[in-house]
Amino acid sequence: MAIKFKLIAACCDNMGIGKNGDLPWRLKNEMAHFTRMTTETLDANKKNVVILGRTSWDCIPNKYKPLAGRINFILTSRKLDVSQFEDTYVFYCWNDIVNRLNDANFKQKYEDVWVAGGSKVYEAAMSSEYFYRLYLTRIKKEFECDTFFPNLVSHVEKVSDTRVPQGIQEEKGIQWEIEVWENRKLKLDN
Repeated sequence: MAIKFKLIAACCDNMGIGKNGDLPWRLKNEMAHFTRMTTETLDANKKNVVILGRTSWDCIPNKYKPLAGRINFILTSRKLDVSQFEDTYVFYCWNDIVNRLNDANFKQKYEDVWVAGGSKVYEAAMSSEYFYRLYLTRIKKEFECDTFFPNLVSHVEKVSDTRVPQGIQEEKGIQWEIEVWENRKLKLDN
C-alpha cells in the first residue's frame, strides 16, 4: 500500500482556519463530517492515522485528547510527552512519519492517513510526494483569524466524492460547502 496523504480542513472566506488557538466557528455538522471522514475505515481491525502539528494538538480540549478511534501523530520541534495517551506518537520530522507509515508492522494497523493541520503542516503535506487529496470545507463567511490555510498547489483539480455532503449546507445561519481537490501528479487507486 502506497502512502497517500488526505488533507482535511475548513477555512472561511479569507482563508482563515483559526484564531487564538481555536476555531472561529462552531458548526456541529461540519465537525461531524471531520470526525466521520478521519475515523471510518473499511477494515474494522484498522484505524486511520491523523497527523497534527503541535499547535493543532494543543488546541484540542484535554477531554478530547487523543482524537478517539484514530492513531494520533503529532509533528513538533519541541519535546512533548504523550505517554499517557494510547495510539499517540510524537515525531520531529516528516521523514520519521513516512518511515513509521512504511514500517511493515505498522502498515497492518492503519488504513488512511489524514493531515489535519495546522497551516505549516498543510503546506508541507501539499508539497509532499505523498499528497493525494484535499477535503476543504469552505465556510461562506469571513471570520477574524490569525492562522490561514496555505495557497493551493497548482497541480490539483476538483473531483467529486460521494462520501462528503453534496452542495451548500447551512448551520446556525452559516453556509458551507465541501470541495475535494486531487493531486494530478499522483494517480493511485482509491
